[in-house]
Amino acid sequence: MSAIQVPDAPVVLSTASVYPEKTPAAFETAAKLGYDGVEVLVSSDPVSQDIDMLRRLSDYHGVPILAVHSPCLIFTQRVWGRDPWGKLVKSKEMAEALGAKTIVVHPAFRWQREYAREFEAGINRMQDETDVVFAVENMYPVRMRDREVVPYAPSWNPLDRDYPDVTLDLSHSAMSHSDAMEMAKALGDRLSHVHMADGTGTQSFDEHLIPGRGTQPCAELLEHLATTGYRGQIVLEVNTRKAADRESRHLELAEALAFTRLHFAGIHTDPAADPRGDRRERIAMRRRDDGSPPPRTFAVTSEGTVDRA
Repeated sequence: MSAIQVPDAPVVLSTASVYPEKTPAAFETAAKLGYDGVEVLVSSDPVSQDIDMLRRLSDYHGVPILAVHSPCLIFTQRVWGRDPWGKLVKSKEMAEALGAKTIVVHPAFRWQREYAREFEAGINRMQDETDVVFAVENMYPVRMRDREVVPYAPSWNPLDRDYPDVTLDLSHSAMSHSDAMEMAKALGDRLSHVHMADGTGTQSFDEHLIPGRGTQPCAELLEHLATTGYRGQIVLEVNTRKAADRESRHLELAEALAFTRLHFAGIHTDPAADPRGDRRERIAMRRRDDGSPPPRTFAVTSEGTVDRA
């Protein structure tokens, strides 16, 4: 038998994934489908900006808020004022108040010249002031007819900068025609947050497809994370706006969750037969030694049946 270890990293639902439904629907959906938590995208929806309401939703549905996505998108430029540093301060205050572990932030837009100039140093400075992680997200150039425009500064690519923590978004890697696997390997321990989605890179917009429906190495990345001791968060940030109704949306988000849980698992083998097995066992032992709950495991027999360990 091969024992399959399910890593401890939580699988989280972004509130953006239920759009055009509002923030409360994300908590209800996460609870119903069995997600481990919610990432709140701070948007024009008043509930997404209200710490007390978010706490009540979290308590009522029994779903923790594990991450906050700062309002740094084009369509959220007026949320929490126009000062980009002020937005990050409020994001930090929200994350600390709600017990979230991570703040997702995009690099500055080119027209935010002073912010862009100070962005890298400022992120490092803010990180020194809190235990909440600021994870800067990979973005992408925009292709307009026969030319390429880069709207971000100092760079859309986190490999070009020295951010201590990075969010890897696979829909964005499709848009930038990047190799997501190579990016993940190059980031190493700096990869602390993943936006799991898919894309084809053939459209002029950011697709955020259900994992497995595009060309990105979603399964391979999940398997890589599972076997290298990844302990960050995996957030399903997908586009379900074309779903006919709530039931259809739930089916899509259930598919996304099932795909992620299926591939986010590491196989334990006999170390004598596979030298990688010893390394995986050391990862498992390290987790047990740090006081965290024992890893969830199950075994698959040669007949295809499952025995829980």
